[in-house]
Amino acid sequence: MDIKLRKKNIINIINNNSAIEITLQNICNELKQNISYYNWVGFYFKNGNKNELKLAQFSGEPTEHTIIPFGKGICGQVAVSNENFIVQDVSEQDNYISCGFKVKSEIVIPIFVNGANIGQIDVDSHTINPFTKKDTELLEFVCEEVTKLNLKPLIE
Repeated sequence: MDIKLRKKNIINIINNNSAIEITLQNICNELKQNISYYNWVGFYFKNGNKNELKLAQFSGEPTEHTIIPFGKGICGQVAVSNENFIVQDVSEQDNYISCGFKVKSEIVIPIFVNGANIGQIDVDSHTINPFTKKDTELLEFVCEEVTKLNLKPLIE
């Protein structure tokens, strides 16, 4: 993975001044299309005052998991723990929401605004044990860049 190129492309997408939905979709597309083991990439954001996440933009197979209660699955656990969560083999995870038999691993990185966890980026892979420190670094960078956008409409 050429992390410098991915970061440069993310910055260009952020600086394009498109509508928030288009920007997030372009980020999902950039990651999924250019990292071979990123089979599904999506953003979830806190659903108003509810203790749940709501799916925003994504790239990959459609999912039935458009609303995820806090604490449920990997995404729901990250909403509560406020920490990165990497599952290299989903078959070994008890609190996992299956998005399909092809998904073998998942990485979720929270998005913070003023210290509050307002959402996350979620990546599913059809490969066991694909994620490295480079993935964490890249996705943390994406989350930091996303906070430069006006996310208010997505979390109200």
